[in-house]
Amino acid sequence: MIRGLYTNALAMTTLINRMDIVTDNIANVETTGFKRDTSVTRPFSEELLSRLDDPEDKKYDNTNVGRMSFGIFIDDVITDFSAGGFRHTGTALDLALSGTGFFAVSTADRTGQSGVKYTRDGSFSLGSDGLLMTTTGNPVLGQDGMIRIPAGEISIDEDGSIYSNDVLVDKIRIVDFSNPQELRKQQDNLFEATNRALEIGFAGTVNSGFLENSNVSPIHEMVDMISISRIYDTNQRMIQVHDTILNRTVNDVGRKL
Repeated sequence: MIRGLYTNALAMTTLINRMDIVTDNIANVETTGFKRDTSVTRPFSEELLSRLDDPEDKKYDNTNVGRMSFGIFIDDVITDFSAGGFRHTGTALDLALSGTGFFAVSTADRTGQSGVKYTRDGSFSLGSDGLLMTTTGNPVLGQDGMIRIPAGEISIDEDGSIYSNDVLVDKIRIVDFSNPQELRKQQDNLFEATNRALEIGFAGTVNSGFLENSNVSPIHEMVDMISISRIYDTNQRMIQVHDTILNRTVNDVGRKL
């Protein structure tokens, strides 16, 4: 009985974690370049159950009954890097990447030291000093560091080269990774490369005047949410049943004995 209650409690924790992932996906349906997360579950190690001191049938005393699993838990959270659809904006500084790859942007940590992170969100704009920035104010990196674009008619080629009045300004730094699962999500729709992330050259194209949609499917996520909610309710009822049985065992059976 206690084992069953423990198993249901573990299942409830796993379901809550799964619901958090689905909720975050749904919240970012409209986020440019967002990549949905999925959970990978793994069962707990099975434990051997034994039958001990059975007063009804002595021949089964101290024998093994079988193995029992305590349910599953979330072993890892995997990011789905599949591309989202494009939407046309007509704005030169709105960029979408065909194929795999990420824009490199400069960030600063709490000590003020700058670092490099990566994003698929190509909704860029110019600051008052001509600095090319993301929607959250992080400078976009080029081949020579931060990109400052002088006033003029801006155009961007498929390789990321930026022109102002037909004069080359810089080329946006775009990188790819042979193992993108080694990237870790950060705030502001950014990714951070771990030590195991292997950087490779970008082989896709840059599409000026377009933005990449989130790859979240609202219908798929809603189906997952409904499924998780139903399983959660079932486990909750099972816990209530276990609680009722334990209460009667302690208060009714124990009193009669």
